[in-house]
Amino acid sequence: MAQVPCKVLFDLDGTLLDTAPSLAWALNQVRAAKGLPELEFDHIRPHVSHGSVALTRIGSDAVEDSDEFEQFRLALLEVYGDNVAHRTRLFEGIDNLLQKLEAQSIPWGIVTNKPQWLTVPLLEALDLSAKATVIISGDTAEQQKPHPAPLLLAAERMGVTPQQCVYIGDAERDIAAGKAAGMYTLIALYGYIGVDDFPAQWGADAMVHAPDDISGWLASF
Repeated sequence: MAQVPCKVLFDLDGTLLDTAPSLAWALNQVRAAKGLPELEFDHIRPHVSHGSVALTRIGSDAVEDSDEFEQFRLALLEVYGDNVAHRTRLFEGIDNLLQKLEAQSIPWGIVTNKPQWLTVPLLEALDLSAKATVIISGDTAEQQKPHPAPLLLAAERMGVTPQQCVYIGDAERDIAAGKAAGMYTLIALYGYIGVDDFPAQWGADAMVHAPDDISGWLASF
């Protein structure tokens, strides 16, 4: 018999936090410094969950794996790191969801591929570090998502089995990692899902259009 999920784990970018405005701003700052025109926000947004390499692919004219490409990527990380919380906010409804979880004594945590040197100051700036029961960054475990290792580590640190957890994310690798770990999985459709993504094919337990839907899904148990 399936266990009732009693712990909630979130992906960070595109699920818990709306970091797209911040990363789009940083990307355009680097482009401006190189004399390149600004990219439209709607063009950048779907790529945010896929990290600095994906953003460099759309932001730089350099050939991938070239020195110029890597220099652009590092410049992007430097600008973003110096302004990590700039224009970033909780998705609408997340604050209310976290308050509900805390009122019901349901622990929650974060599992992200974002490196610790960016994750920690971002969460501290938004006053979330002390509230999360566990924080697993992209360099905390030996592997990153879609490998299940970060999620298994999160469950271990929370003192529960993976089957007692639900993992919520907006990318296919999030769902793949959650399923491989044996967790329930939810797709955050309000996140950074692009036109070339097909979330209905990812095999998640459910898809949610807004953070409020997560409360409803949990209540269904």
